[in-house]
Amino acid sequence: MTDLSLEERQLLVGSMGQRSTGWWAVLFIILTEAAIFAFLQFSYYYIAVQQTLGTWPPPGGKAELTLSLPNTIILLLSSVAAWWGEHSIKRGNRLMLSVGLAVALVLGCVFAVIQGFEWSNKHFTYATHTYGSLYYVITGFHMAHLIVGLVALAAMLVWSLLGYFNAVRHTAISTGALYWHFVDAVWLTIFFTLYIMPYLR
Repeated sequence: MTDLSLEERQLLVGSMGQRSTGWWAVLFIILTEAAIFAFLQFSYYYIAVQQTLGTWPPPGGKAELTLSLPNTIILLLSSVAAWWGEHSIKRGNRLMLSVGLAVALVLGCVFAVIQGFEWSNKHFTYATHTYGSLYYVITGFHMAHLIVGLVALAAMLVWSLLGYFNAVRHTAISTGALYWHFVDAVWLTIFFTLYIMPYLR
């Protein structure tokens, strides 16, 4: 933090323990979106309990763990990378911020590609049965949020490479990382609902 001016040092001390309005705005957006995901997954569970034991998911509909499990690990690692980048810039390390964002972005793109490959290998569509509709709506809605997160990561990476951030000016990193952690956390609930629960039923 030796490159900080006196004014920036004062801002740093004054802002410790406080959250920006942007951070709170993203948090409330996340709460709204989390409610939508909760309703979608409630629909899944509601319909599932109406079915006779052994008929849900329908034959050929049970989601496999072959791709989804390593894909989940990849997404979690991307969240760790984003956290590391945020942690680094708070200590004034721009290089590690850029590295963390780049790793998170690449892993997020890998997740999206694998998810697309998994979709293409399904033997049902959103119109085949109720399970198919729920599967594609839930995972598709998550993919839409993932793409928004990837755009945010890419923008933050470009700004980081341009030197826009330091130990004081990093609000965009904190809010962007918060959103990315949300995308990852939501996937964990989806993974449990669609990929783990059918094996426990």
